[in-house]
Amino acid sequence: MFSKLREDINSIIERDPAARNGWEVLTCYPGLHAIVMHGWAHACWTHGFKWLGRFISYLARIITGIEIHPGAVIGRRVFIDHGFGVVIGETAVVGDDCTIYQGVTLGGTTLTAGAKRHPTLERGVIVGAGAQVLGAFTVGEYAKVGSNAVVIKPVPPGATAVGNPAHIVRKEEQSRSAKMFAAYGVTNGDDPMSKALRGLIDHVARQDEQMERLCATIKAAGIACPHLGESDKLDQAQLNRLVE
Repeated sequence: MFSKLREDINSIIERDPAARNGWEVLTCYPGLHAIVMHGWAHACWTHGFKWLGRFISYLARIITGIEIHPGAVIGRRVFIDHGFGVVIGETAVVGDDCTIYQGVTLGGTTLTAGAKRHPTLERGVIVGAGAQVLGAFTVGEYAKVGSNAVVIKPVPPGATAVGNPAHIVRKEEQSRSAKMFAAYGVTNGDDPMSKALRGLIDHVARQDEQMERLCATIKAAGIACPHLGESDKLDQAQLNRLVE
């Protein structure tokens, strides 16, 4: 138990620059307290003491503001950051090294008792603040769910999902970059509107270059071709700065 506690404390210090030392994490981090109390509740639940498991879960909710059903399976080094308003359902599975921010729901969309109703987060998944992951599907290893996203279908490993309903805006191979920690599940360049505008700007810039080459070829053939003034040319750098 103590080795697992040390693991959890060290993982929080690695992922939260505000964590100054282990004593501060142990005494002041509700996410850690919720994980520890869930361990007690889950042990009761799996050994047939269902009411006691639910009661410990209820006490943890009062103390931390985090609700984890005692039937949920929580892996090692899971970090619930800030945590207030987090809800993790009965059949949810949270893999090792996952990070969950405040206001996240791992919820179910069916009323079938005894069936798998809640999502499975594989290793290293990051779920941003306010995100809702709803349904009995899998979010793949090292995937990221952006803040306030509503995820209702599987997310491939290494992908980033944003929006309501969520859509995949970035998919990476299982490389070192895909496994890097990204606070709140968002990395630079994930905004789909920004990516679309940058693509259009680049496309127009390439067309301008082609037009200039075409005009030069026509002039070389002795055919008059009006020259575009400098004011008519696309300022690609300026437009990209506006999109940032």
